Amino acid sequence: MSKTIVSNRKAYHEYHVLETHTAGIVLTGTEIKSLRAGKVSMVDAHARIEKGEVFLYSLNISPYESGTHYNHAPTRVRKLLLQKREIAKLSEKIQEKGLTLIPLKLYFSRCWVKVELGVCRGKKLHDKRDSSRIQQVNRDMDRAKKSFNS
Repeated sequence: MSKTIVSNRKAYHEYHVLETHTAGIVLTGTEIKSLRAGKVSMVDAHARIEKGEVFLYSLNISPYESGTHYNHAPTRVRKLLLQKREIAKLSEKIQEKGLTLIPLKLYFSRCWVKVELGVCRGKKLHDKRDSSRIQQVNRDMDRAKKSFNS
């Protein structure tokens, strides 16, 4: 029973996603209200491991409209909640050349907000062209199937 808040579609275009991990996120009350309203952008968001903890940078959660002076900063650094052994595994993976942690999806799992992190490697220009060509071929095949079955 999970409801997706936002998905980072650009990440699938820019990166090869090698594996995914789920993490909790530390938020304040006004951030939760903004997330429930869908006021979030993951465009340049990324995660880093610092001193045995994982932090999420550049996740833009717009300020809550009805918030007072206790409203949150939109792009503050947010801590992610993972177990120590998961952080150790991720740290080993990230040490490889060219790998990074990118948030792929933000969703509600019951009353908790979760982040799906992807261990990603950047795509080259020719890889992006191949991906777009494959998507176009799949769309054409689906259209042909649909028209044939109708």
